[in-house]
Amino acid sequence: MATPRLREKYTKEIIQALKEKFQYSSVMQVPKIEKICINKGIGAAVADKKLVDTGVEELTLITGQKAVPTLSKKSISNFKLRDGMPIGAKVTLRGVKMYEFMDRLMTVALPRVRDFRGISDKGFDGRGNYTIGVKEQIIFPEISIDKVNRINGMDITFVTSAKTDEESYELLKAFGMPFTSKN
Repeated sequence: MATPRLREKYTKEIIQALKEKFQYSSVMQVPKIEKICINKGIGAAVADKKLVDTGVEELTLITGQKAVPTLSKKSISNFKLRDGMPIGAKVTLRGVKMYEFMDRLMTVALPRVRDFRGISDKGFDGRGNYTIGVKEQIIFPEISIDKVNRINGMDITFVTSAKTDEESYELLKAFGMPFTSKN
C-alpha cells in the first residue's frame, strides 16, 4: 500500500520547514498530527433512535472507519434525555486513514461548502489542537444527497503534538489547510 500524499509531504517538506522556522534542535520536537476526531451530535435522536444509526453510517462512509454511537452521561428531564441513551456518533482516525481523510477534507469537501472563503483561525484551544465545525454532511462526496433525510453538522478536531497554537497553526497551514488570512 502506498503512503498517503500528505504523509510524504510531511516527511519531505514540512518537518524541515518547521524545524527551521521554530529553531528546533531535534526532528522529534517538530509537531505532528496525532489523530483526527470527528464528532456528530444528533439532538433529535431523543425522539427517533434510527437517526443515530444513520449518523453512524454516514460517519463510517465519510471516514472509511467504523463509527461508534455516543451515549448520554446523565439524565436531563427537560430534554427528555435518559442516562445511557444514544445521542450522537464519533470516530477517531489515526495513521493512513487520518492522512487520507485530511486530504479529502481539504481538496474535495471544504471547497464544496457554499460561499467558501477559507476556514477561521479561531478554532485553536490553547494547547495546539484545532477544531472546525462543518454545518452540512453533504459536502462530502461519499454522501448521496438523495439518501439524506436530515442535514446534520459535525465537529472535526485535529489533535497535534504542538505545544502552542502558533506551532499548530503553522503545521496545519503547511499541510495546506485553507485558513482565512491571519489578522
